[in-house]
Amino acid sequence: MDLRRVVELVEQGGTRAQLCVLRDGEVVLDRAWGVGADTPFVLFSAGKPVMAMLVHRLARQGALRLDDPIARHWPEFAEHGKDGITIRHVLRHRSGLPYARSIRGDALIATRWDRSVRALARARPHSAPGAVCAYHVLSHGFLLGEVVRRVTGRPLPGVFRDEMFAPAKMRHSRLGPPGSRVPMRGGPVVPRALFNRRAVRDAVIPAATVSSTARDLAAFYQSLLDDGSWREATTPTSEGETDLVSGIPIRWSEGFQLGQPGRARFFGSRADPLAFGHNGSNACFGWADPGRRLVVAYLTNRLGGGPGRSPHQCAVSDALLE
Repeated sequence: MDLRRVVELVEQGGTRAQLCVLRDGEVVLDRAWGVGADTPFVLFSAGKPVMAMLVHRLARQGALRLDDPIARHWPEFAEHGKDGITIRHVLRHRSGLPYARSIRGDALIATRWDRSVRALARARPHSAPGAVCAYHVLSHGFLLGEVVRRVTGRPLPGVFRDEMFAPAKMRHSRLGPPGSRVPMRGGPVVPRALFNRRAVRDAVIPAATVSSTARDLAAFYQSLLDDGSWREATTPTSEGETDLVSGIPIRWSEGFQLGQPGRARFFGSRADPLAFGHNGSNACFGWADPGRRLVVAYLTNRLGGGPGRSPHQCAVSDALLE
């Protein structure tokens, strides 16, 4: 594997970064720029698959079922006719509740778990369950996380540690304090200022504040390939459908974004349809390609532009695939 072009692209990005590439479970590239290899970065939405696979794991253990109404485990959530929203709807970003009142409103209270889940319990659905695909920017983690918290009877950071991080040997990953100390650069002013606050990076926001390293994120995806659990979470749930929140077509599954060949997306325009992973604010991503037996984790401290605007990420992925 000639990875010189990949390294050049990362260096041209001019950011603090980590890149870890595995093939057949073996390391073919493991580099860090401006930070140590064990320095955690905030993953933003690239951490969402950890939450999703935790839910799938609890379903395998019999602690819940994916078609359970959320209100079965969280009775207060049934208010305003939300009793038909299931755990599976949230995994597919089809619950009808991509936010309580607005994404901005959700962000303002995101560091307060009780306020965030109370706002979602009191909210009216914006569409019928299953009807439309609308990216759950923050509600994804709070909805699934509150179910997990009630099912297990344990604080969420400990469940993440014991059920996800430890089994995958993610030694430098956590949800909650101490969060990443790598300052963010670039991108919109408000998100950058928000995530440069220690109180935000230390907060339990499952859809946004998982801290990890490229090595750890690669280990997570390799663990899914090794145990085959990726198969239960990667059946496409939307094909060619424009996501109403992001405004772009995204191939979703029950936990991941999927490869979109021919589109300049996060996993590259050369991505296989079976590739699965997740972008994080155009600053980082992790993905796996089962056919190529390839795992990639790329973390940076530069926030990107709007949804789908990821030419640098696409270029890095395409260089790897080429």
